Amino acid sequence: MSASEVISVIGAGAWGTALGCVQAKKRDQTVVLWAREPEVAQSVNGQHENVRFLPGVKLPSNLKATNRLEEATSADLILIVVPAQFLRSVVGQLAGVIAPGTPLVLCAKGIEASTLSLMSQIASEELSKSHPFAVLSGPSFASEVAKGLPTALTLACAEEERGRAITHSLGTPYFRLYYTDDVVGTQMGGAVKNVLAIACGIVYGRELGENARASIIARGYAELERVAVACGGRAPTVAGLCGLGDLILTCTSHQSRNTSLGARLGRGETLDEILGSRSSVAEGVKTAEAIVRLADRHGIELPICEAVQAILSNGKAIEEAITGLLSRPFTDERTKTA
Repeated sequence: MSASEVISVIGAGAWGTALGCVQAKKRDQTVVLWAREPEVAQSVNGQHENVRFLPGVKLPSNLKATNRLEEATSADLILIVVPAQFLRSVVGQLAGVIAPGTPLVLCAKGIEASTLSLMSQIASEELSKSHPFAVLSGPSFASEVAKGLPTALTLACAEEERGRAITHSLGTPYFRLYYTDDVVGTQMGGAVKNVLAIACGIVYGRELGENARASIIARGYAELERVAVACGGRAPTVAGLCGLGDLILTCTSHQSRNTSLGARLGRGETLDEILGSRSSVAEGVKTAEAIVRLADRHGIELPICEAVQAILSNGKAIEEAITGLLSRPFTDERTKTA
């Protein structure tokens, strides 16, 4: 694969638009961006801006949006950038219309709440073996990527030759991709960090201080590594861009939808109020319960993730959750259970 390959992007949220922008700037040919919302397609095509999801970023003229899914399937490589909870439906629709052998790159960070499936597992279930896939994850705010600011990500693919080919096809000097064959670890890093970002946001909203936030990041990383390895990922993978790198970025900036959601919770707003005021998806809300269920399946403890899930799903008072964390027994730092 090379810069001459035809690329399309399924999903015109902020991240999908940013990825389409990068690829359109790299190529002379048109990059097609599928948008579910008609007004988004009209904005991209008419104003060269995604006013709803990525305002203020000028898009290249060869990035063309469409509301017709079939118009985004005639490509050499397709990036799937829809929210995790909608991936199965969209991939199911694609299965009957994309050409055999067309590789897909899965770009959502999350776990399907109803099945506890990773995005790669959904793709395996919904597509025939003639549609290989890779996973893209790492520290990446959409607006910075679209503006061409330096970004480095992990590209995971079980087939090394194909994974390296995709890396070279999509990568640019300012959009650097690092290959791994650890598909599970790459996805777990991106999923768990969203839950931990909500915890860091709560710390900020409650004005508990920078010491507390640093503690959440460090102890949260221990939880991330613990559950990733339990699910079949590798510790060195989540120590890289797709785990630790993404965790640091997401937990230290209010550009993060998950961190900003947590901050609003910490200030006393309800989850329904916050979600009702947003058009974008905070993946950590749905992922929290899934992560806790996965941990229970594997017999491991994730105290911070469990506290976030209790606040989001069970209506637990934030003060009670904080007290519970601070009252846990003292233990060794590298213990597998606390």
